[in-house]
Amino acid sequence: MTAIQPADPAMTATLERLARRELSSHARLGYVMLSLVASAMTIVVVSLWATEAALPARTQVAFGLLSAIGVAWVAYGAWVLRARRVMLAVQRVVAGRLAVAFSGVFTVGCLVLALMTDVAAAWPAFAMGVTLLIIAAVLWRRAEADCAALRARRALLENEHGRVR
Repeated sequence: MTAIQPADPAMTATLERLARRELSSHARLGYVMLSLVASAMTIVVVSLWATEAALPARTQVAFGLLSAIGVAWVAYGAWVLRARRVMLAVQRVVAGRLAVAFSGVFTVGCLVLALMTDVAAAWPAFAMGVTLLIIAAVLWRRAEADCAALRARRALLENEHGRVR
């Protein structure tokens, strides 16, 4: 039988440092791009909203909702990029919730438009909204399951090896 060698402190520190890096460079670039695109979209919508004085009420409501959605995605991207700790996939759960909420708003808006007007594109837009809502809900549930599995694994490891610093 061989004796178990104690862990090298330098190796342990290196492994802890690597484990704390949640986002790779590729993921960080994706979140930066999300924030930039959402910022650009929000700036365009707010600019149109501010410069067109005679917009109908439903267009102003739509611009307000689009602006709020854009600001929410910018805030989400900034939150993920600012985090300095392992998030255990919580960012995916939050993104899923945002996607479900915004897809739901779009779908309800399309349904109201289809029922109250004779706009020909309202029903296909509603069908697309339902599709997006289903996809968003599936991805949200998958993210929640992955997050729960990671938390369970972390709890198991903490119980086996003591509290992680």
